[in-house]
Amino acid sequence: MHLVNMKALLERETVIKQMDCQAKVLEFCDDEATKYAILSHGWIGQEVEYDEIVELTKMDEEKRDKIHHRNGYRKILDGCKQAEKDGAELSEAINSMYQWYENMQVCYAYLHDILGPSFPVSHNIERYANGWPEWFSCGWTLQEMIVPSSVQFFNKEWWAISDKRALAHTLENITGVPKHILTDGLYEDHPCIAQIMSWAANQMTTQVEDRAYSLMGLLGVNMPMLYGEGKKAFHHLQLEIIHTSNDQSIFAWGWNEEVQTGNILADDPSVFHCCSEMKLTDLGEFIGYLSEEMPEEGLPSSEDDRLGTFPITNCGIQIWLFLVRSMVVVTSQSSKPSYHVTLIHQVHQ
Repeated sequence: MHLVNMKALLERETVIKQMDCQAKVLEFCDDEATKYAILSHGWIGQEVEYDEIVELTKMDEEKRDKIHHRNGYRKILDGCKQAEKDGAELSEAINSMYQWYENMQVCYAYLHDILGPSFPVSHNIERYANGWPEWFSCGWTLQEMIVPSSVQFFNKEWWAISDKRALAHTLENITGVPKHILTDGLYEDHPCIAQIMSWAANQMTTQVEDRAYSLMGLLGVNMPMLYGEGKKAFHHLQLEIIHTSNDQSIFAWGWNEEVQTGNILADDPSVFHCCSEMKLTDLGEFIGYLSEEMPEEGLPSSEDDRLGTFPITNCGIQIWLFLVRSMVVVTSQSSKPSYHVTLIHQVHQ
């Protein structure tokens, strides 16, 4: 992992005068043995290049002194774009992000569109394009909010305005991420796949593929990066999940008239927007629910492997599900029964 050495960055002019070749702005560090902070921010215009980070050394001496007296993290990780970074290095970095967020000490979240001294507590469409600060619409910031144990928010003038724990209730309203996950972590009560997808339903990324890549860590998978494949990246993400999980909520995404696909896999996280209340349930509870809808001879056994497996073949995904009778409205005056509703194991809403 490469980190920005803040001491070398702030004292770069002195270092150059002293011909200190050992003081590097970028250092390779072991994330498990190094104390470091993460800077999280949305892109305002174009992404930040490495050369622009170096330009920060031009700040005047007074500002440098102020920074020197702040929290003593000598290393800070930022997603600055490096032109010289090749595909393999980029893929390694993106696949390692979740681990980096887990091992850091604090995440500093810079909210450039908050002008005042306090965090907004209500939806304001007149002030913000999406009703809330832009940071919450960025795809990559979702895991930057969830994974670190400490997240401190700053306004446009870099004044500290609050932290993740104090804002847990408001952040739940903004993002749909439950308060207990924000305060206690993702693995205390791990949510189902569909619920995690729902948190990203309204988020955007500069690259289409990043809507999939930014979710890998939260969903516990790794995969190679292939920019240029477009929405296929999200299909590949779902296939990687299926290889390691039997959580059928991955198929529970909602249909609407704008979704024109016959694929069992979703094209985009946005179709999971209705899945925020889905919860995992065990097989025994699922069979108990089925007993209210089906005759006993039609109920599966808790040892039936078909309920927990859905292999991927050259012909598609093989899956065994239940159908229950539902009333389907044919016209405004009549209705008839039809096998219409598919029951998905491990999830209830």
